[in-house]
Amino acid sequence: MPRAIISPSVLASDFGQLTAECKRMIKGGAEWLHMDVMDGHFVPNITMGAPVLSCVYKDVPGIFMDCHMMVAQPEKWVNDIADAGGSLYCFHIEATTDAVSLINAIHGRNMKAGVAISPDTPSSAITDEIGAAADMLLVMTVYPGRGGQKFLERCVPKVAELRARFPEKDIEVDGGVGPKTIDICAEAGSNVIVAGTAIFGAPSPEDVIVSLKATVTTAQTKFSK
Repeated sequence: MPRAIISPSVLASDFGQLTAECKRMIKGGAEWLHMDVMDGHFVPNITMGAPVLSCVYKDVPGIFMDCHMMVAQPEKWVNDIADAGGSLYCFHIEATTDAVSLINAIHGRNMKAGVAISPDTPSSAITDEIGAAADMLLVMTVYPGRGGQKFLERCVPKVAELRARFPEKDIEVDGGVGPKTIDICAEAGSNVIVAGTAIFGAPSPEDVIVSLKATVTTAQTKFSK
């Protein structure tokens, strides 16, 4: 079972102080920073792109940018995100017709490759071949495109199904995850937790990060038995 990792979603941060916010999260114990890249096509919103990521990378030494690519043509942006310092490139299975080739292209630029599924996409869309090639699998627990949505518990069984099929892979959950919803995600087998408002909006983000990580670590004991 892979170790617990907390990846605060910068979508919930103060974009006017983006690098300072990232540094604050890392100081608080975050290992990854979840960077939501939206293109206005795959989702009805536009956020940041490679130029912004490049600035963050230069200003925050050693940052691991967990880039969630909510874009219509994920093949187009691999080189730009790699050049900007992206550490992990996670694309949506719904946005491509050749996931394995895309994973290979991502690996070719020395990034980890993630594959995401939206709430209405079954976990079976991630075939054994795709799952074996990827480094991380992301189960969305809200509809991609905007922050602050309510957690969709009906998506959680997909986490358990993927954990059963891919016991050694990082499995991430993203959307409405916080202290009130972490237990069900951790018990289903997720080890990478994306949380936005729950961390950035907390009086003590470091306490939330510690608590979320501890919950995942405790839940992992049942998988090691």
